[in-house]
Amino acid sequence: MSQVAVAQLFKALGDPVRLQIVQRLSHGAALCMGELSKDLGISRQGARKQIQALVTANVVQLHPVGREVKVQLDATALAQGRDFIAALEAQWDQRLQALKQFTEQ
Repeated sequence: MSQVAVAQLFKALGDPVRLQIVQRLSHGAALCMGELSKDLGISRQGARKQIQALVTANVVQLHPVGREVKVQLDATALAQGRDFIAALEAQWDQRLQALKQFTEQ
């Protein structure tokens, strides 16, 4: 995953409304725009804008079903974000281990 894609992912997840949308979709089922925008405290148009930001970051995919559009979480992007964090964590673990060895000598 490129650094630009990682930055887009974390930027998308950094908004509380978008994070709530992702949380609603995390159960695996695709939801229509109306279901996702319910009780978010924003207009349907505002919800559509937030969902579009998630689409741009490849966090969700849109699927037209008749007159409705279903929104589904794309777990691949989230897994790539998790892998990015895991790589950073491994680097810090190595650095801390090296510091520990240095101080013990």
